[in-house]
Amino acid sequence: MIEDFMTAYRCAKICHQANKALCESMGDNSQPEWGDAPEWQQTSAIKGVMAIAKGEVTTPEESHVSWLVEKRETGWKYGEVKDAEAKTHPCFVPYEELPDNQKVKDAVYYAIVKAFLPIYDGSVE
Repeated sequence: MIEDFMTAYRCAKICHQANKALCESMGDNSQPEWGDAPEWQQTSAIKGVMAIAKGEVTTPEESHVSWLVEKRETGWKYGEVKDAEAKTHPCFVPYEELPDNQKVKDAVYYAIVKAFLPIYDGSVE
């Protein structure tokens, strides 16, 4: 189980970088490198990792729902364009309304956390 902050941090960094690569493959170059990502973005990624690790999130769809809740709680809303300053995001919609390429991002994020859990809990050396 991912229990300590540094372990969750490392896994979140991997997820973030994978998400960045997926975004770039779709022509979206707005994602910064992990080290350049603002604190709110890193915190959001760590929360996503922890929710999966704790079993609170058990599917990519639930991962998106969890992301929506976290975003709503921090003042984000739907907007045609992702704008961190205005706190708008085009993915601020129910999972069913996401384009397939956005659903892939949720699936990859979820799969990365699940793949790394055995390493972090010590069952794989």
